[in-house]
Amino acid sequence: METLQQLTRRQVDALRTILSQETAERGVPLKRVAAALGLTPPTALEHLTPLEALGLVERYRGKTRTTGKGRTTLVEYQRHHRVAETLFGQLGLPPSASCAAAREIDLAISHRTVEAVCRAEQHPTTCPHGAPIAPCRSSATAG
Repeated sequence: METLQQLTRRQVDALRTILSQETAERGVPLKRVAAALGLTPPTALEHLTPLEALGLVERYRGKTRTTGKGRTTLVEYQRHHRVAETLFGQLGLPPSASCAAAREIDLAISHRTVEAVCRAEQHPTTCPHGAPIAPCRSSATAG
């Protein structure tokens, strides 16, 4: 099973929160992660522990940082979401509805499926909101 398929929505949100708040010098305190997610620190820790076990974050002295694998996983998540949004947009859903529909499946679909959808959609470069979509692995290595 791929890393993304092992994550919950809340774990992805925690990973994004950490990446957005960490600095080159410092990780993010558990209390800040919890506050950003609207959780208590013990509940936030329940979401961070599996991320640490998967090698997506590192915790040291009460601070959490994303790892290279964590950053790569977030890029993959973003790609899954934006490709799914594009597919739903092509089916006629407005951007907000395509985003909601994409959130229903973006963690469940495999990289192979995302690549197939990307090829079928002729390698879209932006999602319905105008955000960039990273190139397909196959198109990135073909050029």
